[in-house]
Amino acid sequence: MEILVFKTNLSNKAHISSVMPALDHHPQILQWNVDLHDWDNVLRVVSENISPAEIEQLVFNAGYFCRELE
Repeated sequence: MEILVFKTNLSNKAHISSVMPALDHHPQILQWNVDLHDWDNVLRVVSENISPAEIEQLVFNAGYFCRELE
């Protein structure tokens, strides 16, 4: 199990609702949340064996920016 952290442009609940189906139904994503109070609108993902690029693509496909934070 690992925790991945991403900078996003998910800045409100409507944006989060747009990505919710893809993140909720992905079999390798165990838990996720977006911190709207953080300057970078941080997305934290608890997962099993998923690449950061795959998560970035899921968010991008919903129409939003997502980049892994180092």
